[in-house]
Amino acid sequence: MPAHSSFDYAIIRVVPRVEREEFINAGVILYCLTRRFLDARIELDERRLTALAPEADVELIRSHLASIPRVCAGGKAAGPIGQLPQKERFHWLVAPRSTMIQTGPVHSGLCMEPEKAIEHLLQRMVRL
Repeated sequence: MPAHSSFDYAIIRVVPRVEREEFINAGVILYCLTRRFLDARIELDERRLTALAPEADVELIRSHLASIPRVCAGGKAAGPIGQLPQKERFHWLVAPRSTMIQTGPVHSGLCMEPEKAIEHLLQRMVRL
């Protein structure tokens, strides 16, 4: 049986009007150093988004959210940030910013399988 590994995660938020500081959770980023795992799961609830901000450009928000899993995967398709090591990509993704796409605070946990942990967090923190 594999040992537990520590991981860090952050919830991805969509903040359609930054000045109002209202947001909906739209995904999870999870990084596990010992398992060499960095991934993001995105599930934007468009009905909740348009209820919060009817004027929101849903396609633009979707395209910005889609870039997060690409950065997690790394490589040339993710641009210059994709060339960084996993740990640096994670820290870049969770750095505070004042834009429509933000992450919440970084939290820690323990898991045996990061794939199951990220799915559990998505179910608990993003899905209704």
